Amino acid sequence: MRPVPCPRTPAAGTLACMAQTSVLVAEDDDAIAQLVRHHLEAEGFQVALAADGNMALRTARRNVDLAILDVGLPGLDGFEIARILRREGHDLPIVLLTARGDEVDRVVGLELGADDYVTKPFSVRELVARVRGILRRSKQDQPRRHLLVRLGRMEIDECARAVRVDGIDAGLKPREFALLLELAANPGVALSRERLLDRVWGMDFAGDERTVDVHIRRLRQKLQERWELPAFVQTVHSYGYKFIRG
Repeated sequence: MRPVPCPRTPAAGTLACMAQTSVLVAEDDDAIAQLVRHHLEAEGFQVALAADGNMALRTARRNVDLAILDVGLPGLDGFEIARILRREGHDLPIVLLTARGDEVDRVVGLELGADDYVTKPFSVRELVARVRGILRRSKQDQPRRHLLVRLGRMEIDECARAVRVDGIDAGLKPREFALLLELAANPGVALSRERLLDRVWGMDFAGDERTVDVHIRRLRQKLQERWELPAFVQTVHSYGYKFIRG
């Protein structure tokens, strides 16, 4: 099973599928955080805010494409967050944001694996331009490959936003499809309920994690039970779910 890219040129009357790039803004000054958020969202980014280091680390570990980290965060500071993320193998781009202007601080930040270092006061427009430049260099703002997963009799077609069994549309609802797609895009990887909620329902969703369980049950009923397919989603006890290649 491997991803198959959608055609580069969509047919007439259709829209190309695009993934929205997410940015973490970790800043304890709410006025600065809201200003940066406003400008990033105006440029089409999805923004998550964190006001302390522990929240920033949790968010950065889950599901963002780039992190803007204030060095002076309460709890874990930006340097320590960058150090932990790189030690754990996370390769998301990091921009350090600080009032410090010493060359030593800049060098330390870059040696910890940060991609850029912006000193306060700063131009928000310049910061957004730097974010775009970093993402371009890392190729994370390019249209990503879209999945066409074939698993026995089942086919998951991201471009068509459809799941077919024996060539027949299985009739999944949008949220059910998005959940299955997120799992299928990470075969063999255990995904927490928290991450699935963020990815499928959005960062601002205030519902219970059991929402994921309900939708997984519906997927199993609509696909495994109705079509007598082998199990393709495995429950990871006290954590979440994992997509099985078969």
